[in-house]
Amino acid sequence: MLANGLKIFYEIRNENARVPDYAHHTDCCCDLYSVEDVVIKRFERKLIDTGFAIEIPEGFEAQVRPRSGNAWKHGITVLNTPGTIDEDYRGNIKVMLINLGEKPYTVNIGDRIAQLKFSPVYRGYFIKKEGSLSSTTRGIGGFGSTDAKGAN
Repeated sequence: MLANGLKIFYEIRNENARVPDYAHHTDCCCDLYSVEDVVIKRFERKLIDTGFAIEIPEGFEAQVRPRSGNAWKHGITVLNTPGTIDEDYRGNIKVMLINLGEKPYTVNIGDRIAQLKFSPVYRGYFIKKEGSLSSTTRGIGGFGSTDAKGAN
């Protein structure tokens, strides 16, 4: 167990399920594994089951993230990245993969399909401001506005 690790209770709900694990002791994410054989066609998305459920401690969330190797080599990514798992969810962890690659991609039982990261939850408290919001150099510039101004 990591010195700064969280205690995560889990249930195995499929005979092919595998407990997520960390490839290296310095990794911040653990790997999630498929319990299904699935072919994902080009530009198709599939919801893939891990056969695994967890109990996240109060004040934390889990984030489902893509695996960089699958993204780079095959164009496979998590569609709603990061996918959020709230502390009160008790269903199977499922991963929404999409194939942005050039050819169909096969997921086999036991394949690493995504990563899971635990993070503290900070909730925002919205307070109506009297007058205007503070000004900044960026101001109201949105998507791509930094590049439009000539900066990198």
